[in-house]
Amino acid sequence: MMYESDDGVSFQSEYSVPELPDFSKLVEWLQTVAAEEDKTITTLAYRFVSDDDLLELNQQFLKHNTFTDILTFPYGYEPIESDICISIDRVRDNALQLDSTIEEELLRVIVHGLLHMCGYSDETPEEKQAMRTRESYHLKCWRSID
Repeated sequence: MMYESDDGVSFQSEYSVPELPDFSKLVEWLQTVAAEEDKTITTLAYRFVSDDDLLELNQQFLKHNTFTDILTFPYGYEPIESDICISIDRVRDNALQLDSTIEEELLRVIVHGLLHMCGYSDETPEEKQAMRTRESYHLKCWRSID
């Protein structure tokens, strides 16, 4: 599966990700998120991978031997240029644990990566709370898009 917009946002996966919503709506939403955070997007490439693939990247680049749902590889912050790798396996597991839908959790992780590129971190409890607040705000905006 591959989708690339004229706006520099792309989605790629070696296998089907049926939980992804309409791509044009998703790109519109991500552009709106960036604009509301006073950023612009030049290149934002989402790659959906397995747990094992993301673990390997986590070990290679961050020297962490743990599973994670997302890794963000920034190349530029203004304008935004980044690769964002998401474990679809972890997203599905997290949705079950959080009693959420897979689509809702996938959207949360997608916007989480973009928020990292907008300057948000999640290292401390305060930063995690700020990140969650912005995720929730932007997810609410997602639901209002026609």
